Amino acid sequence: MEDKPWEKPGLFKAKELEISQWIDAETKHTDPIYLSDYPNKFKVIFCFQYWCKGCHTKGFPTLIKMIQEKQHNNDIVFLAIQTVFEGHKENSFENMVAIQKEYGLKIPFGHDAGDASTNNISKTMLNYRTEGTPWFILINEKNRVVFSDFI
Repeated sequence: MEDKPWEKPGLFKAKELEISQWIDAETKHTDPIYLSDYPNKFKVIFCFQYWCKGCHTKGFPTLIKMIQEKQHNNDIVFLAIQTVFEGHKENSFENMVAIQKEYGLKIPFGHDAGDASTNNISKTMLNYRTEGTPWFILINEKNRVVFSDFI
């Protein structure tokens, strides 16, 4: 059996984010966000798609609950990334902005639709070996993935 380090919690070093399209907590375009912007912070990344029913029925409610419970903990950073691997027209940047407004989430949102080098599949999905949405990636203070799975 092949050794798969990403399946061993804490052993998979987090890869840097490769997303150019971001909005800040106030839905304004912002410079790219990188994990390295948050040294010594625990990072919670929620991967979703606009049209994903599970994202709306389970994913976003879980994210909202997590944010509410940890909102005063300055050692935790929350990011949401629309990881597009299909339905590019529906999973657009504009619809991502609409979702942030709909849920009133005051966290950065990134739009990751990949590019020609990834055959228009989200780089986050490829780098973190996600299998769809809704998906959570938890990265500890040492930049090690401690959880990466469907919720």
